[in-house]
Amino acid sequence: MSHLLPLSRVAKLVGQPRHVLQEMIRSGTLATFDGMVELDELLRAFPEVKWDDDAEFRRVTEIKDRAFAKRVLERALPDKDVLVARLNELGDDYAAARALLLHYGNVMTWLDEKIEELEENASAETYHALHAVRAFLLRNLAETPPEAVLAQAVLAQERILKIMSAHVTIQPSGHEFFVDGNDTLLEAALRNGVSLNYGCSNGNCGDCKARLVSGEVKKVHAHDYVLKQAEKDAGVILLCAYAPVNDVVIEANVAGARDIPVQQLSAKVKSVEVFNPRMAALHILAPRSQRLRFLGGQHVQLGINGVSGRYAIASCPCEDRHIEVQIPRRPGDAFADALFTTLNASDTVEVQGPYGEFVLDEDSPRPVIFLAFGAGFAPIKSLIQHAMSLDIAESMDLHWLADEAGHYQDNLCRAWTDALDNFNYVPHAPTDDLDALLTNIVLDYPDLHRFDVYAAGSAAQLEQARAHFLRAGLHEARWFADALDI
Repeated sequence: MSHLLPLSRVAKLVGQPRHVLQEMIRSGTLATFDGMVELDELLRAFPEVKWDDDAEFRRVTEIKDRAFAKRVLERALPDKDVLVARLNELGDDYAAARALLLHYGNVMTWLDEKIEELEENASAETYHALHAVRAFLLRNLAETPPEAVLAQAVLAQERILKIMSAHVTIQPSGHEFFVDGNDTLLEAALRNGVSLNYGCSNGNCGDCKARLVSGEVKKVHAHDYVLKQAEKDAGVILLCAYAPVNDVVIEANVAGARDIPVQQLSAKVKSVEVFNPRMAALHILAPRSQRLRFLGGQHVQLGINGVSGRYAIASCPCEDRHIEVQIPRRPGDAFADALFTTLNASDTVEVQGPYGEFVLDEDSPRPVIFLAFGAGFAPIKSLIQHAMSLDIAESMDLHWLADEAGHYQDNLCRAWTDALDNFNYVPHAPTDDLDALLTNIVLDYPDLHRFDVYAAGSAAQLEQARAHFLRAGLHEARWFADALDI
């Protein structure tokens, strides 16, 4: 019987992003069966992988975690009940394999005895044929071929992955992610940038109800919300209270920009990061009982001591309770003045949002061009990190057209380039001839019809850029823009 692996687990095993594997599938260099990869095909397609050494994969993962500004996940064991269930399942698999091997051994013993019986009265020709069959069987059973050794190493690594994590597929959207350590289904989904519906995230409201389609889950947190018996019978669970035992399929809605309600909450200031006299970042922490639901690229209204302003979120939805908002210092912006002069750690900021529909098209597999004009880098940064967490783009190119504030997070962009094979960063100095610069940018993309473009800047900058990209072949429906007051 063949051993099939989901594409997401193959990506982990070989240390390659999904877009690389998907390109191999499209080109015919990696065969799949119903979206799964057979073990022999995996060994054939990746003969150079060292299955006994995943240090390089861990190194890249850690670099990516730092580059995304996400907290590096604690390599914690799963919840004890989940771990016991996974080990029991592994034990069942081992027992089944052991029983099958014993059966094969009995069959081989019977076959050997039958060959002996036939040899007694066989002709010389038949005798030699039977002797050749027996020699072949003995030789092959006594030797372990190299491919079997590799298969054993792959299976061993896959079993470790299945103990430490479980693969989750969301229907009908098709989103996939892994639940690592002792995360719940909801925590893991949010950490991977999947915007599932939720409210309190601690088992009181029932907003994170979903239906378990296949697989097994364990309740790891108590919840006060009471499910109806009909819901239980239908497989409904609370995502904030359950963790997967094995690979599961969940039926749940993934929110779009119009599905997320405007929320109001009070957040604590973690820090104020002043990049230069013209630009700063406000880092705030939402309360545990009222996290802000948003998508990459959206905005929030911030207020303190009677002054307020609306600004682009610069962080990824995958960053738990942490929210980063980048704020340029502009004349007449009282909130920005407070940020640069009087706002301190532990101050309380009122947050309202999210607003806007400048979000990723998560159904698009196209390569992406990100175009940031000055402080328009903030929503672009949020989109890039969201795309990284979802692992959906074939490739990503960032063009940052600086203003007087400069490339105030240049090192971060270069870290993305170093960590990711499919990311390219091109900084552009301030210029008085934007037309010439845009002309040079589009000349680098003779096949613009293949791309999605996300741009953020002033209305005038965006209109100028849009005209250049559409003339160069970009499909109008693949232009996404966010006009900022900069």
